[in-house]
Amino acid sequence: MKLLSFFLTLSFALAQNIKELSIGSEIPLSTQTLKEVSGSSISLKDAASGKKGLLVLFSCNTCPYVKLYENRIKKIIEFVNKNNIGIIVLNSNEAQRNDEDSFEAMKKYQTEHLPGVPYAVDEKSRLADAFGATRTPQAFLFDANGKLIYKGAIDDNVKDETQVKNAFLIKAMEALLAGKKPETQETKSIGCTIKRLE
Repeated sequence: MKLLSFFLTLSFALAQNIKELSIGSEIPLSTQTLKEVSGSSISLKDAASGKKGLLVLFSCNTCPYVKLYENRIKKIIEFVNKNNIGIIVLNSNEAQRNDEDSFEAMKKYQTEHLPGVPYAVDEKSRLADAFGATRTPQAFLFDANGKLIYKGAIDDNVKDETQVKNAFLIKAMEALLAGKKPETQETKSIGCTIKRLE
């Protein structure tokens, strides 16, 4: 039990030392190719091409917080598809590639929960490091010029979708479509820590 506590503390400390991307920043590592569950390669530039913006969502297969958001994420997918906003979901859990976040497990998860959405492996957590992403789920929304306009949580109630009072991400995307800055540009993500290699 003490050993588990030590590793959780260490993981939290490492996450705290990662600098998060600032509002107004450009998409980092936009041309780096990533392996997507279909077997093809994709980059963030590809995902944003011809779109009104780009949503980058750091997620995974088994995090309890991600599971609580699965229904809401499907609604977000419907929203971006309807409004020509690009989307890509990244799995940065490099320390679990031989386990719950293996490529084969990602394929199955995408079929069930991320229909039609690029779900890609972030090898060695390079993009998570570049974004300063520390949690799953964690959202980064860029405008058509590739500038970050929102980062953080999907909404203000992880546990209960019916009790959400502020749908931060949807509101940020609505502002994007209206050519405005989101009223809220930064929120704190609550979720599982990204499992980086030590």
